[in-house]
Amino acid sequence: MNTTTHRHRNRRRTSGTVLAGALALLLAVSGCSSKADSGDKGGDAADGVRTGPGVSAKTIKLGALTDLTGPYATLGKSIVQAQQMWADEINAKGGICDRKIEIVVKDHGYDVQKAVTAYADISQDVVAMPQVIGSPVVAALLDDIERDKMLTFPQAWAASLLGKDAVQVIGTTYDVDMIAAVDFLTRTKGLKKGDTIGHVYFEGDYGANALEGSTWAAKKAGLKVVDQKIQATDTDLSAQVSALRKEGVKAILISAGPAQTASLVGVAASRGLKVPVVSSAPGFAPQLMKTPAAPALAAMLSIVSAAPAVSADVPGVQQMVKSYQKKYPDSPVDSGVLSGYNAAQLMGADLKKACEAGGLSREDVVKAHRSQKNADTGLGTPQDFSDVDRPASVETYVLKPDAKAVGAVVNAEDAHTAPGVEDYLSAR
Repeated sequence: MNTTTHRHRNRRRTSGTVLAGALALLLAVSGCSSKADSGDKGGDAADGVRTGPGVSAKTIKLGALTDLTGPYATLGKSIVQAQQMWADEINAKGGICDRKIEIVVKDHGYDVQKAVTAYADISQDVVAMPQVIGSPVVAALLDDIERDKMLTFPQAWAASLLGKDAVQVIGTTYDVDMIAAVDFLTRTKGLKKGDTIGHVYFEGDYGANALEGSTWAAKKAGLKVVDQKIQATDTDLSAQVSALRKEGVKAILISAGPAQTASLVGVAASRGLKVPVVSSAPGFAPQLMKTPAAPALAAMLSIVSAAPAVSADVPGVQQMVKSYQKKYPDSPVDSGVLSGYNAAQLMGADLKKACEAGGLSREDVVKAHRSQKNADTGLGTPQDFSDVDRPASVETYVLKPDAKAVGAVVNAEDAHTAPGVEDYLSAR
């Protein structure tokens, strides 16, 4: 698994498989009128700044291809609102490069064809994209994004998305997260050489990449992995729990969606398989702590994440939460709020850097982005965007469910690089 080539990863990416747990975040900076901004040539504005699609003398428009009516509607709403809050804050301070930020939101309802149509509608009018929800959507748009040199931040974390100049996975990839998960189990849960662990995962890039990491780490630790591949539509994991119980697993990894995590943990607890469970970040949502599975989740589940809990004692996170609660008092604060706001801030830093260098064309923005080796928004770990083939960060947090906390999670371990991650990346 650890010798998977970049070419193989690229082939996997084009499969377009629906990954219900892997969410793609792309924020599109959308421009003035299509008539004024269409075409690839651009020009110079009156202030001497090079411009192109998505940039006029007065505006930089950001476009979001999101899910407001499909399975990730709650997440989509959180990301959209967080990024609008960022835009309002920026505009109150005069904008970026003396231009106001505008965000145009397109809802694709987690439908690939609708997303492709939406991209075609706005692609001539945007300069960059920090939001598209849905791994299959990202896969379908990758060639167009590269052709258009559209800086894009997916909120999917498969290693198959690395290696593209205009596409930036923020934080870690799923394989790195699962190496950290295996390390967490051996450090804190008493797992030792010869033990068996289960790994339940979605088919497609999300699950396959996570399994690469767990398999590599388990081999290094002398553990056996019993894997269970599931579909995004599988919400009753009774059969998987039975199979893992028969194998005598001492712990379970899950790389799926919140519904699958709740089923796995709830069924395991009810059948006496009370073993540690570690989830990838997309496998948890705060709403789970209001379900019958909540007690079992609190007792058994840990979450490996590239981002801290929204309840974390981090000044930048606390300020964001306070501002968001004031602006959207009826909306829950979840990981989507942090992810969306962080991505918007990173995009803003790229736009400012590009402006300072004299240009806001798409190429200028991508170049500015790739020059960032220590991008730090104060919302988590610093990011290094200079190497297209490496994750932007290799540091992970461990979170624990807590129904009383903001976002229903708390930090259990601060960000750290798990042993073996660098060896794995070098071998890959």
